Amino acid sequence: MTATDKSRPGAVPPGDELPPGYARRWWVLATMTVCLLVVIMGNTILNVAIPTLQRELGASQGELQWVVDAYILVFAGLLFSWGVVGDRIGRRRVLLIGLGIFAVGSVFAALSDSPLELIAWRAVMGIGGAAVQPTTLAVITNVFPPRERGRAIGVWAGTAGIAVAGGPLAGGAVLEHFWWGAVFLVGVPVALLGIVAVLAFVPDSKDPHPGRLDLPGVLLSIVALAGLVYGIIHGGSGAGWTTPGVLVPLLGGVVLLALFVWLQRRSAHPALDVSLFRNPAFSAAAGALGLNFFALLGATFYLVFYLQGVRHYSPLQSGAALIPVALGMAFTAPRSSGLAERFGAKAVCATGFLLITLSFLGVQLLDLTSPVWLLLAVLSVQGVGMGMVMAPATESIMSVVPREKAGAGAAVNNSVRQVGGALGVAILGSLLAGTYAAYLGAGVDGLPAGARGEASQSIVATLEAVRQVEADGTPEEVRMAADVVQPAREAFVSAMHTTAIGTAAATLVAAGVVLAWLPGRRREASSVPG
Repeated sequence: MTATDKSRPGAVPPGDELPPGYARRWWVLATMTVCLLVVIMGNTILNVAIPTLQRELGASQGELQWVVDAYILVFAGLLFSWGVVGDRIGRRRVLLIGLGIFAVGSVFAALSDSPLELIAWRAVMGIGGAAVQPTTLAVITNVFPPRERGRAIGVWAGTAGIAVAGGPLAGGAVLEHFWWGAVFLVGVPVALLGIVAVLAFVPDSKDPHPGRLDLPGVLLSIVALAGLVYGIIHGGSGAGWTTPGVLVPLLGGVVLLALFVWLQRRSAHPALDVSLFRNPAFSAAAGALGLNFFALLGATFYLVFYLQGVRHYSPLQSGAALIPVALGMAFTAPRSSGLAERFGAKAVCATGFLLITLSFLGVQLLDLTSPVWLLLAVLSVQGVGMGMVMAPATESIMSVVPREKAGAGAAVNNSVRQVGGALGVAILGSLLAGTYAAYLGAGVDGLPAGARGEASQSIVATLEAVRQVEADGTPEEVRMAADVVQPAREAFVSAMHTTAIGTAAATLVAAGVVLAWLPGRRREASSVPG
């Protein structure tokens, strides 16, 4: 088998050691893409259902953000430990455990009767997702030799792009025919398919010298991140940034994160090897990925409200409108590794971030009656730019980490993505809510006094309050409520423009980060056997 494999085009040169499972590497890659689709689409499919959740579950704006962030926070907090567990007990076993937990959590999330119950089951889904997503990257790193790893990671990143923007389309299609809980059931049969494929094709791999699980470090990271994001959400919901309910969790989260880093530097078995961040390529790539997903998930959050609240798109139509993001990422990500080899990761990632910045500046052109082609053009540029960032940045991270520590390296890669996404939803969602309330101002005065507070939090809440008045109010109340709709739509567009400027500023900072610290042209000697 070895001799045959080495004679094939693209095989490793004679004298190199073939990784376990090399002969089945493309089947392994296909299996990892299925597993990746399960956990990412299980998260992004929720995006178009958010307005529906607000109506049918009576969820507040803060609860909606926690429905999204509960998954992401638990996911990010457990990535370090699952990476260590996978390196210790075997990544194949962790994949099977994670897919099982994710499937069970999805079923119970679909059956939730209240926002708090849904938030709890989303957290359970985050436990399973934390086991699956980084392990897929660790398996790819172990099965593919360095010569082919960039291409495989490009396919992996392209799949992530399809899942990120393809999830809303699938969610919209489901909501056309079923109740909101069905969006969580879509991934269950795919998870079962992934379990079968893992058993059939994926070889087991582990670290021959594993470290112990740092449970205190894991718990500390979860509490720190939860406090930080809770403070951001609570402050943006109108509580006031200087109130104790906002300052205590915010400052507490920052202090606990600093304590987490301090303890990890001194631990013999850290949940996160913070020494990796001394490498400029590693830290710059991690920052780039975090800011990329900050923009992606945060922007998706407010674009869905624009499409459904302002443009009156159905969930299916709004999901379809996000397809250009998926296509742009899916087309560009597999090719960006080749571009990085030719021009360097620095140039490719910086160009990608400049395109992303341009796309968010283009959001300023979207208003109440913008043509569809303009929206599709803006989202296409965004998808192309994000695809240019994902694969080179991921490869920059994984190339620094030894193969036997691939689980820990993949955990860092995925944690910065998820923390960036969580903060994107929290910060940009809070900015959106705050600026919407400010722009709307007295525009809600046409609603009954008891409905004004909740109605001022989001365009969907405003329109739902109007609908309730139309159903139950007097003719005079109905007339006054109808006058609220146009000011609310205009206020949301203005708030979205402000939020998009904030997003563009973040991606422009990211361009500066990669230009300053990401390596230029890839080192040829590093991939050639010595």
